[in-house]
Amino acid sequence: MPAPSMTGAAPEPSATATPAGKNPPAPAPPPAPTCGADHRMPVSPDTIAVHRYTPEGGMTSLIVQHGTYGCPGRFEPSGPWTYLPIAETAKITATAPILGPSTVTGKPISTSELTGWLDTHPDKGPPFHYHLNAAGVIDTLDEIYVK
Repeated sequence: MPAPSMTGAAPEPSATATPAGKNPPAPAPPPAPTCGADHRMPVSPDTIAVHRYTPEGGMTSLIVQHGTYGCPGRFEPSGPWTYLPIAETAKITATAPILGPSTVTGKPISTSELTGWLDTHPDKGPPFHYHLNAAGVIDTLDEIYVK
């Protein structure tokens, strides 16, 4: 078998080539978040983003999404949308954006006031801390103030 012909010049080493016998440098680690939050935090068990509601089945259910806290401490919804029933007599406190941009402390509202706002602002997903009673129904819902 004849030897292959060598008709071209050897390729020039690139400016990023590694010298023979040396390992390439390790990639730089990603920069640490400047806010100090760990983006690998687990899903917050008592916080939801409320997107919509449905009155199906004779009870009002909120259409929500769980999530995590990220930079700069904001709630980041993730995962599937799920349904959580809410009691008509639930204790609900709202802030901005539901009660206006200047409302930074929670003020009580009714379930019908919340669903009325959701009718006019679907998919906004404001974050709330919630509590379920023994029957698995939301009995307390507190909006988290977001600037």
